[in-house]
Amino acid sequence: MEFSATTLNLASIVEQHAKLSPEKEAIIWNDVRLSYGELNSLSNRVANALTEMDIGHGDKVALSCPNLPFFPFIYYGILKAGAAVVPLNVLFKKREVAYHLEDSDAKAVFVFEGTDELPMAQWVKEGFDTVETCEHLIVITKDLNAPSPFAEHQTLTQITDGKSDEFETFPTKPEDTCAILYTSGTTGQPKGAELTHFNIFLNAVTTYNSHLPMLDFTDGEQKTVLITLPLFHTTGQTVQMNAQIYGGNRIVLLPRFEEKATLEAMAKEKVNFWVGVPTMYWALLRYVEETGFDTTTITENMKVATSGGAPMPVEVMKNFEKVFHVRVLEGYGLSETSPLAAFNHFEKPSKPGKVGQAIFGVEIKCVNENDTEVKRGTRGEVVIRGHNVMKCYYKRPAATLEAFRNGWFHTGDIGIMDEDGYLQIVDRTKDMILRGGYNVYP
Repeated sequence: MEFSATTLNLASIVEQHAKLSPEKEAIIWNDVRLSYGELNSLSNRVANALTEMDIGHGDKVALSCPNLPFFPFIYYGILKAGAAVVPLNVLFKKREVAYHLEDSDAKAVFVFEGTDELPMAQWVKEGFDTVETCEHLIVITKDLNAPSPFAEHQTLTQITDGKSDEFETFPTKPEDTCAILYTSGTTGQPKGAELTHFNIFLNAVTTYNSHLPMLDFTDGEQKTVLITLPLFHTTGQTVQMNAQIYGGNRIVLLPRFEEKATLEAMAKEKVNFWVGVPTMYWALLRYVEETGFDTTTITENMKVATSGGAPMPVEVMKNFEKVFHVRVLEGYGLSETSPLAAFNHFEKPSKPGKVGQAIFGVEIKCVNENDTEVKRGTRGEVVIRGHNVMKCYYKRPAATLEAFRNGWFHTGDIGIMDEDGYLQIVDRTKDMILRGGYNVYP
């Protein structure tokens, strides 16, 4: 029998602030404002509902939802129950939904109702109906009092109605699975990166600490982050949501990136921190130039902006820093690395075109085909080891063995490390298709 009192559940980041400052704002979307106390209570009701369905430790629950307040409280509710979250791309249709539900062994799936243009619930139901192992489909309706669009499936309101606001979070171990994030690529079917509570928690903490020099907390005020990247993606989920919930900050959600809405949200909510991909930076600059949008309030409040996903063109970075009076820092990571692995740290000078140095507790090097480290300034495959590296590819022992050669995770990315330890990504072996602003698999 194993004896251990070491526990770690990522949902504790919500509970901590619900205890200390339950009235503080946590999630903002349009006129909806959830406090940390409310976020915790809603998560508890979801956890109670899942427990009643006999879903708990070791089970998987899929979640298909855009950047709406439902995502965080369902996400943390799943974790409180002891289960693992399987976030789904909101553009997935029948075949993709079926594959992910079956491959992940999800026992239940939460899905937002969607819109006429994006009928998410219908797509998920079509996939769900072909998977025998997934037992529950729960619809998140736009109108919380509306009936389910499918008579045989309950709504979020129905399963949580009357449930207690109190729940004793399952004492997961640090090495227990917290989330399964599916990787994009053309090398066979998408693989599920199995991330532990330890992986994601420490990545959130490290990410948060990396931004501390730019976010002055001596004024005693909450800081505000705007999330335009999808929460189902590892960057929006951990670099932004989990890191900022850990810090007790305010999160402003936008379901989709649009230039005008993004700038208006930055100004209205006095946003201090934003993460985008280079095309978003370029789009905001173009919009300001074409419309004359007044950026005064934004420049007074924005403290730091971070970019990832692709190399940032030097001119775009310089222009953004000039127009918005904020430093842009590039980072690098993958689903398999929780995600952050390298970052242009505030204390060091940035090198445009380079994704920075390895973060705290993580090692990165570039190797040749024999796994021998190449000379600085020479191309090689980027390999990583540290607290951020996933447990394994879910149910893929051969792929896991291939990726974890000689004690290092092999990214499949080609990089160059300079003499100062700054990494430049020069090629990606993982191909993907961009559809509607999201990465999807061919």
